[in-house]
Amino acid sequence: MLENFSTSSLIAAIVVILSLTILGYFAWKTLIISDFFQKGVNLYQAEDYQGAEAAFRKVISLNSSNDVVRLLLGDVLNQQGQVQEATELFREVIRRSPKNADAYLRLANVLMQQEQKEEAKINLLQAKDLLQKQRQPEKAERISNLLDRISAKSSEL
Repeated sequence: MLENFSTSSLIAAIVVILSLTILGYFAWKTLIISDFFQKGVNLYQAEDYQGAEAAFRKVISLNSSNDVVRLLLGDVLNQQGQVQEATELFREVIRRSPKNADAYLRLANVLMQQEQKEEAKINLLQAKDLLQKQRQPEKAERISNLLDRISAKSSEL
């Protein structure tokens, strides 16, 4: 009887230690990701785009599912004139998360910079529709106003 109790206690202790180790690992990893993310944001705000790019790429290497970081990395690349890579990142976020209105807005912005107005308008319309479905009517209204201004400029030409 005592032998069964000892074996059970040993197994329980091993399970607890293993669980705590796994929990500690994930807490440590989350802390490191958070530090790199904050560093990237701070560098972006300070207009150190190369430093921000490195920090955001590190976050992505540690957590490949973070679309917010991909959007920020796309913004950084756009600021550095790497428009094609920024465009690809925004498109990737749209493929991964088709209900992410921010990705459509950022893609539209880059497309406008590249004088691809029709494709930009398509992305703005998609963002507007998503924002309306997500109950963000103020943002959707701003996009409507922007689309109206774009249409008015196009008709003037």
